[in-house]
Parts: sequence; C-alpha cells; structure tokens
Amino acid sequence: MNSSALLRQKRRNTWHSVLLLGAMLVLFLLLGRVLFGPGGGMLILALTLLLLVLMPGASAWMTLRLYRARPIYPEQAPALHELVAALAERAGLQEVPALFLVPSATPNAFAMRHQRRHLIAVTDGLLRLLDRRELAGVLAHEMSHIRHGDLQVMQLADLLTRLTATLADIGWFSLLLMLPLTLFGGVTVPWTALLLLMAAPVLSSLLQLALSRTREFDADLGAVELTGDPEGLASALLRIEQDHVPWWQWMLFPGRQRAAPSLLRTHPLVSERVQRLRELSHQRAPLLQRPLWLDDGFVSLDELPMIRAPRRWRGFGVWF
Repeated sequence: MNSSALLRQKRRNTWHSVLLLGAMLVLFLLLGRVLFGPGGGMLILALTLLLLVLMPGASAWMTLRLYRARPIYPEQAPALHELVAALAERAGLQEVPALFLVPSATPNAFAMRHQRRHLIAVTDGLLRLLDRRELAGVLAHEMSHIRHGDLQVMQLADLLTRLTATLADIGWFSLLLMLPLTLFGGVTVPWTALLLLMAAPVLSSLLQLALSRTREFDADLGAVELTGDPEGLASALLRIEQDHVPWWQWMLFPGRQRAAPSLLRTHPLVSERVQRLRELSHQRAPLLQRPLWLDDGFVSLDELPMIRAPRRWRGFGVWF
C-alpha cells in the first residue's frame, strides 16, 4: 500500500470536509442573522446542537424498524462476527459494532449509531453477491465511517440543511405577511435578503452532497488502511454497480447507463473510486489471507434469521 499516496489523499479529503462543513455553517448563521438579528443565528445554532444530541437514538431505531432489520448473533454467523471483530480491533474501536441483517435483494451496507452503540447493517443480497475478500472491503468501508466519526458529521450536515430550508420558509412566509406594506412603500426589503432566501437551501443541499462524496472517498482510504487490500474493495464496488443494472440492459444498451450529474450524487462515481483505490499498491497481506474462514465461504444464509420482507404493491392486485 502506497503510504505517501494514502496520506496525501486523506489530507486532501480532510481539508475538503472542513471547508464544506464550515461553508454550510456560515450559510446557516448568515440566514439566521438576516431573519432574527445578530444573536438569532447563535441561538439557533445552540438549538441545533441540542437536537443533534437528542436525535441519534430515535432516528436509528426508526430506520431499523423501517427496514425490518434483525440482529445477527455470533452463533448464527461466527466467521462474519470474527471478521467484524478483527476490523474493529484494527480500527482501534473500544466496542465491536453490532451486526444486523436487512431483508433485501439489493446489495447494500450501512453504519449507524443507536443508543451510543454503533451497528453495521448488511442486506442478504450483499452476502449472496460478494466473496470473502470483497465483503471484507465493504465492511471495512463502513467501519471507517464509524472510526472517522462520519455518522456524526453527516448528521450535523443533514440537520443544518433541513434547518436552513426551514429558516428560508420562515423568511418567505414573513415576506408574504409584509407584502401589503411592501407594495405601499411602508417596508423596504433588501435584495440581498431575497437572494439569500432563494439560494441558501439549494447551496446547503449541494454542500451536503459534496461533503457526503468526500467522506465516501475518505472511507475508501480508511478501508484500505484496515485491510491492506485496495483491490478487494474495488472489486466489490464494480460487482455491486453491475448488479444494479439488469443483465439484458448491459447486453442490449451497453452505452446508455448514464450517471446522474456529479453535483447531485451522494456517492462519487464508482469509476472514480476504483481509480483512486488502484492508485494504491499493496504493501501488506490482505486481512482475509488469515486462516479464519472456509474456502467455500464463511456466511451461511441458512443459519441467519429468517425475515420476511415487507410486501410491495405492484398493481392489478399483485403483491410481492
């Protein structure tokens, strides 16, 4: 693993994150000052931090309920728990994150924090799709989000974006109430305030998306630090991307898979992530070369808890 390239990329990602989050905070405080005066922005910021402290447990619990996630116990998938424990040890975490299974054919994984404990949720689609080496890269990516505090950072960014939009709505409602006075010349509304009300929600959302992409890049680098295996995560990303498009579309329309504009994406393009990963050369053996798992796979889906996915309406009285 090229340590100098890794350090250079991590330093760049850190500065990007600081600048983006700082820009969101300045935009939020500026809008609060315009609406409520010099002390208004700081008061709203204090309330924001209070909400940030109170929100994590409730939002994580609701998300787990929404996805019908169930815990994966060590006796159900011992080798999977060994992998997570090994990654947590390398990451220097004091507590091993809990594992949850989400009933979905879509290959996905995400990290959360619930009641001061971190957890990692994986779908059965992910477990069926990836091999051991690739799964280690994906789990290391999620472990890096926990290690770097990305859950708290992105929660703060999301809260700032929502509150910025709320403040803008309050501003427009106030202008609507003052419209008669404005028409008769009793009140003058500065153009700068109008421009700020229009631009602030959009700018905050774009900054949040840019911050999310930066943290994804950094989590990729963190995964390489934990596994010493850039190719494992790169292979997983390519396999997951290909799985999202039906095989017949790849064969009939190979050139029509157009990605959304980069400004509107929460994750960077897979091609860009893979390119950055492959810039890093191997320095130490991958984590999964340690003899912890069987050659034919270490996750037995038959032993995992049976979860019935929520039925979905397809029209014409058909459910699935």
